[in-house]
Amino acid sequence: MPHMTAFARNQWYVTAYAHEVSRELLGRTILGEPLVLYRTEEDGSPVALADRCVHRRYPLSESRLDGDRIVCGYHGFTYDTTGTCVYVPGQKRIPRTARVAAYPVVEQDALIWVWIGDPALADPQRIPRAPHLADPAMTTVTGMEPIDCDYGLLVDNLMDLSHETYLHGGYIGTPEVAETPITTEVDEGAGIVRVSRHMDDAECPPFYARSTGIQGRITRWQDIEYHAPCLYLLHSRIAPVGVVPEADGSDPNGFHTEITYAITPSGPGKVYDFWAVSRDFATDDEEVTTFLRDFNHTVVMQDVDALNLLQRALGSEPAGYQELSINIDTGGLAARRILARLVGEGDKPLERVQ
Repeated sequence: MPHMTAFARNQWYVTAYAHEVSRELLGRTILGEPLVLYRTEEDGSPVALADRCVHRRYPLSESRLDGDRIVCGYHGFTYDTTGTCVYVPGQKRIPRTARVAAYPVVEQDALIWVWIGDPALADPQRIPRAPHLADPAMTTVTGMEPIDCDYGLLVDNLMDLSHETYLHGGYIGTPEVAETPITTEVDEGAGIVRVSRHMDDAECPPFYARSTGIQGRITRWQDIEYHAPCLYLLHSRIAPVGVVPEADGSDPNGFHTEITYAITPSGPGKVYDFWAVSRDFATDDEEVTTFLRDFNHTVVMQDVDALNLLQRALGSEPAGYQELSINIDTGGLAARRILARLVGEGDKPLERVQ
């Protein structure tokens, strides 16, 4: 694998959780582009502008709002929601070039999506869905960790869950995860990779034993959907061994957890790891909510530490080293292929439609 995965620019990327964007200015960097995000006063709709004043490049995220306009904290250049400069100090004439980029932005499923590429190609219908994040019947905990690694390494990490057995033993990993073969399906046109691992008789890891109260062995399903380049969904279902699910896949005695990751490149060798855990059980139990938030944060930090270490190791490798791949890497290799195609085809938009 190359040390740095190229960026596909004409795609939608998660830039923040909806609850992070408010009347306080928020700075984020996506594909190397510094952005400032805020909500309008009138209807609360999100705005995403380039986070550098056109005058002396002062960060607008370190400035202030006056109504829906950003007033640069250095010399007072003032921008409206379209990025147009509407005031400069000491003169009435505003230079024609006094404007900053405004980016297409969509709020959907409790996420803020921003389009970094050609605005003419920004079709909101192409944004993959994660409706469980905003489902009132589910309780969700969220977090975000920046990692100093190539975003392709995080994609690799999430596509191969056999690492749970070794990196996350005592948390979410048990021997059965690594021992159970996977099935992989690839929809090249839609840019979706599906990896499934169904365990008929598995140890119940602490993550589930302590949140569900299940004693003893479990049946465990892990069904991944990766929507290149940004959204990763893990549909997780567990039940006590011997419980047979309904024909429609529902299971009154089962426990359903939706694990969501948004894999958003911040810049070369830097990625935002947005994570969320949604559940349909004990939804009003604050103790379970706190446990899952803290426990999953610990798991995420295990990945963060491992990927920071891995990136440093790769950075010291001589050119031409040979990488070994095996069956468990099938999904990750498919994801790499799709990411390379998105870049190689000039970021041709994917075919998925809601």
